[in-house]
Amino acid sequence: MSWLQALVLGLVQGLTEFLPISSSAHLRITSTLFFGNDAGASFTAVIQLGTEVAVLIYFAKDIGRFISAWFRGLFSAEARKEKDYRLAWYVIIGSVPISVLGYLFKDEIRTSARNLWITATMLVVFGLLLGLADHLAKQQRDELRLKDAVGMGLAQALALIPGVSRSGGTLTAGLFLGLTREAAARYSFLLAIPAVFGAGLFSIPDVLERSGGGEQASIPQMIVATLISFVVGYATIAWLLKYVSKHSYSAFVWYRLMLGLVLMGLLSMGLLQPI
Repeated sequence: MSWLQALVLGLVQGLTEFLPISSSAHLRITSTLFFGNDAGASFTAVIQLGTEVAVLIYFAKDIGRFISAWFRGLFSAEARKEKDYRLAWYVIIGSVPISVLGYLFKDEIRTSARNLWITATMLVVFGLLLGLADHLAKQQRDELRLKDAVGMGLAQALALIPGVSRSGGTLTAGLFLGLTREAAARYSFLLAIPAVFGAGLFSIPDVLERSGGGEQASIPQMIVATLISFVVGYATIAWLLKYVSKHSYSAFVWYRLMLGLVLMGLLSMGLLQPI
């Protein structure tokens, strides 16, 4: 992998991880279209650690409260009535589907699921679903319930397929379940932490041992790309939370549709190879 490719992909990861447009799809498309190769699922998983560190820092106070409440609740019946205690459990419960499916289908995720035809189709299909949810959603609730954790956790698991979008899937599910845009976005950020950290740490040995698929990055390139994704990702979190409090997701829906259709056109003309 060239240094230019590592720098560009770090930037792309930071810009797209928290937007409902699929960071994995953008990394796959950018790497193939501009550099002639697939950076690979292992590289993608590792540089996502940078964006998740951004979440940890941005929501540090909230996360500290949740962890404290969770430990208190293990020993105190009174503490188990706290909202923070329940939310901590909701993050744990919501993380189970992607953890189990990610482990069971790890080989397919690194190979057949990275077909660009699948990516293009998922961009369009889940773009339409996001638009439908955004249009029909009642947005009545700010407080999460167990059904929200389960539904958004299952939606997050679909993001194992490039093009679905982890944030896009969870936001879509949250809107259909009746959450406000901002409440769904905040839970989406928190829900990503266990899953993305787990995938990133699990993929580090593949990168170090050069056993993962895709173009091989050096350790310095991996570190720099991860740092870039952290800095850009932190800024993106702040921007998105402010944006969704005042705007719909329609801009992201149209972007997904156009990107998916353009990608289908490039594949149909043979200008891009699906694998």
